[in-house]
Amino acid sequence: MTGLRFGYGTNGFANHRLVDAVHLIADLGYDGVALTLDHHHLDPFADDLAEQVRRVRALLTRLGLSVVVETGARYLLDPHVKHHPTLVSADSERRVDFLRRAVRIAADLGAEVVSFWSGIRPSDADRTAAARQLVDGTALVVEEAAGRGVRLGLEPEPGMFVETVDDALEIRRRLGDPEPLGITLDVGHCVAVEEDTAAGCVRRLQDLLVHVQLDDMRRGVHEHLEFGAGELDLVGTLEALDEVGFTGLAAVELPRHSHAAPQVASRAMGALRQAWQPWLAEALDEVRRDPVRIATLFPAVGRHVGRHPIDRTDPHGLVRGTVDDRARGQLLRTLAERTEPDQLAAEVATLYRYGDDAERRGVLRALGRLGGAPELVETGIDLVRDALRTNDVRLIAAALGPFAQHLDDHSWRHGVLKCLFTGVPLAAVADWRRRTDGELRRMVADFAAERRAAGRSVPDDAHAILEV
Repeated sequence: MTGLRFGYGTNGFANHRLVDAVHLIADLGYDGVALTLDHHHLDPFADDLAEQVRRVRALLTRLGLSVVVETGARYLLDPHVKHHPTLVSADSERRVDFLRRAVRIAADLGAEVVSFWSGIRPSDADRTAAARQLVDGTALVVEEAAGRGVRLGLEPEPGMFVETVDDALEIRRRLGDPEPLGITLDVGHCVAVEEDTAAGCVRRLQDLLVHVQLDDMRRGVHEHLEFGAGELDLVGTLEALDEVGFTGLAAVELPRHSHAAPQVASRAMGALRQAWQPWLAEALDEVRRDPVRIATLFPAVGRHVGRHPIDRTDPHGLVRGTVDDRARGQLLRTLAERTEPDQLAAEVATLYRYGDDAERRGVLRALGRLGGAPELVETGIDLVRDALRTNDVRLIAAALGPFAQHLDDHSWRHGVLKCLFTGVPLAAVADWRRRTDGELRRMVADFAAERRAAGRSVPDDAHAILEV
């Protein structure tokens, strides 16, 4: 198994502030966010766009979430007509400009993909001319993406000019099969309009598949449904994604369920766990029924869910952690719902003290999400200090996550300096820019001077601190 990564679309949280939506998505155990650029969710035309992007990227990094940029906001470009203009509209230039803008935002966010669709062909438009216009407009977006190092995913959409996988592959062929341009596949759309199954479409696309949207549908009906309400073979589809080695984000796409977003997102995660990680779903239920079961389940996590990194660009899991870190965090958050703070603190300490390195990392990464009860904070500080006394880079990285806000300045500074000595990336240190002060810069300047005197290079992260 490659370890699929699941996300949730912010267009399914239209009634939430973006910050609240992202926190809820993270709390439910998702690995990432499919962020639809919109008036109220990172407005791409805002005067303070750069600052918004910086804040959102910092939030996603702090919560360990990947991000894909979606461009399907309904009334972003025209307040009167949904989705207008499109790439096949007479005035498609505004859509092209928006997509190029989305690529630049994605680059600044560190997003994996920008997903887009063609649009509905006007009834009076010649198909050949519309195809030429679509190719020409997409070429400009591909050029922007190539220059920014961003992948694009063209999504086949029922009723649109590019409706099927065949249509998308034909447009890609007419563009010369450019490397930055892949395919976004909504598995529900496969149920609705494709001759093949969703699993068959996945296997057909293979490496061209850069982003996946997850939802259920019925044959011939373009209506996004919760899992189990339609005809999608969810288990078979997820197995196909694993089989082809898909490493992108598979994000739940329920744009018309914002009225009950937290509950819908929770049910979706439950369905995904049952379909893909039945052991974890049952383990969480066991802890809810009998909290003492965590002592047995916590050490067993790695054998059942795997030990690979959540993000392939973070091969050792120093910044975003590993899938077993995430699963152990979910077990501990479930325990926190069923346990008094003093008992929780005692159990967390026991799991850390008697656990192996992987179990200790799981505890450290979960600390910041277990609440701020004094007993737990006191215990957590002891555990973080213990981890910082080691030379295990993964323990050090886990110790300096969000919970490290509770460390006193002296301990925190020495933790950051230890990262520089051991090669732990600064990206693993939560909120380091805000907390950097004159004393830390002095310490890092001394560190840099010693490196130079010894004829050794100074890490880029040291320069970054000195420039704050």
